Amino acid sequence: MNPRLRRYLDRLESVLLSRHEIEREYVEIVGRSHKLGQFTLFWAKLHFFDGSLLQVYESLAVKRAKIIKTRYAYQYSDAQGNTLFRYDNVPHYPEISTYPNHKHTSTGIESATVPDLTDILQEIDTRLYGK
Repeated sequence: MNPRLRRYLDRLESVLLSRHEIEREYVEIVGRSHKLGQFTLFWAKLHFFDGSLLQVYESLAVKRAKIIKTRYAYQYSDAQGNTLFRYDNVPHYPEISTYPNHKHTSTGIESATVPDLTDILQEIDTRLYGK
């Protein structure tokens, strides 16, 4: 595995391990080969004390020594399964200035940059604990 990618994945795992209040249903890393090249998948399903759930999906590739999230989705739901927000880069909102990157909220679709897992956890922390 590419050393830069290994460091990135190690950081994600360290972040999750440092968060003792989060129950990790699973964290999985899988390397795949495809006709377009090598890529790595990172999946996680994380439960919070209030019953809320974060599902993480990242498809990662290394191009020119840079880690690229070719596909991603971070979906955060309440204890009843209602989506509170979701970030993804499925190319279906071309009118968004950050296309294909966007965020789904209860009020609609918003522009969004590619988030990092730490950004997502910080957003959840603000919801759970306030500022």
